[in-house]
Amino acid sequence: MEPLTEALRLLRRQAELEIAMRKPGGIRVTEERELYQLQAYLAKIPAATRAVLEASRRLHRPVDALSIEEVERVEEGINQPRFYESIPARSRNI
Repeated sequence: MEPLTEALRLLRRQAELEIAMRKPGGIRVTEERELYQLQAYLAKIPAATRAVLEASRRLHRPVDALSIEEVERVEEGINQPRFYESIPARSRNI
């Protein structure tokens, strides 16, 4: 599975588990272990995790409300050079 898709899926699951923890009765030990495993796996794909979190921040939406298309669109916008970056430095009045 593509790292970006996997990161979005895992972050959604993490959000579900964290919400369940706040409810009365909390979560079971197995779900808490799953949460730690998710966090460990997300640490192995930091670029994809950052891309999903950045898309969430820029779109002002929670991670579980994002689609992969939205994340990819935001990531493409981040990676494109800005107009002034394409002008040679000596031509800029800096």
